[in-house]
Amino acid sequence: MYKLTTHPAIAEIPAAEWNALADPDTPFMHHEFLSAMEAHGCVGERLGWIPTHLALRGERDQVVAAAPCYLKLNSYGEFVFDWSWADAYERSGRRYYPKLVIASPYTPATGPRILTGQAQGGDERARAIAQGSIQIAERLGVSSLHWLFTAHEETRQLEQTGLMRRVGCQFHWQSRGYTTFEDFLASLSASKRKMIKRERRRVAESGLRIRRLRGDEVTEAEWATFHRLYCDTFDKRGGLPTLTLPFFLQIAESMGERLLLVLAQDGAEIVAAAFNLCGSRSLYGRHWGCFRDYHSLHFEACYYQGLEHCIENGLQRFEPGAQGEHKISRGFLPTPTWSAHWIADPNFRSAVSRFLLAETDSMDDYIAEMHSRSPYRSDGTHSDSSIEPT
Repeated sequence: MYKLTTHPAIAEIPAAEWNALADPDTPFMHHEFLSAMEAHGCVGERLGWIPTHLALRGERDQVVAAAPCYLKLNSYGEFVFDWSWADAYERSGRRYYPKLVIASPYTPATGPRILTGQAQGGDERARAIAQGSIQIAERLGVSSLHWLFTAHEETRQLEQTGLMRRVGCQFHWQSRGYTTFEDFLASLSASKRKMIKRERRRVAESGLRIRRLRGDEVTEAEWATFHRLYCDTFDKRGGLPTLTLPFFLQIAESMGERLLLVLAQDGAEIVAAAFNLCGSRSLYGRHWGCFRDYHSLHFEACYYQGLEHCIENGLQRFEPGAQGEHKISRGFLPTPTWSAHWIADPNFRSAVSRFLLAETDSMDDYIAEMHSRSPYRSDGTHSDSSIEPT
């Protein structure tokens, strides 16, 4: 009934067909975002992300499911760290790279990786593309296949296909029906409420002007300044700034309503910025940069402005990015994330399976410990019941 094809460029799959299958809450999975990366040198052999996209086709050759897939020559930009696996694999005399990765490059944000749309039969098509991805990995002779930051139910489907589940942790915010930022503050303990008010006051007293702009409201000069800030952050941390200015300019034009840029200005000068992606229900914080240090500005630009945007626009979740226990005291709770993995070598697959069992127990303990630091009031005004189990 189905045929699975691979594509070295997402342009081979019509944008309308791809986007009709994509979740409106995950803009980083949309054709415009992924194609801009390919068009402007953000992926490719030089960076170790070689497009190998999957398209499941029906009887009339129409695309009925899809997944963004890459032949990976390294583990950079994945945020699900397997360097120890690569080291062990290569110490045993085998090549770990290339491998296959199904993900949105450089984007540790959760959501469906199998695009199936809303039509009936989505589970069947998801199983077909999951099973087919293993067959493609076997055909290519790669060491492994990795689905990153998958949705919870999707992870279960991948496990049923024979992949191994891995649990991680990020810190996410979920709305509890707040209508104002003050409502959110009222749900916190007194000490955390005072801390946030003090941090916001510090920024206000610095004289900085904070602006929130949709991507299509940002000028080309402002995008250029943001890109310098983005590159500066990577330079300070010894990383590689893979996203180019033309990439940002293109997505500002093609999907500007899905972008949120927070700018901090000292007079006429932009001194800091935070870049976010906007889904239909969620906000995703991605990049930050600052030319000079200002007390609490990072918290204001990356967290509090995003929280205000969510509350004002009825968004239910805010994922501010990977890692960061300091986010807990600012309202972001530990939340499990998932990935699914297939290893070609049976002996190494068995060793990884044992490792994942131990790692999951450790991660469960870590999440429980982080929950014990919740900043929310313990008088029943806040519930964590919507957090997914591991």
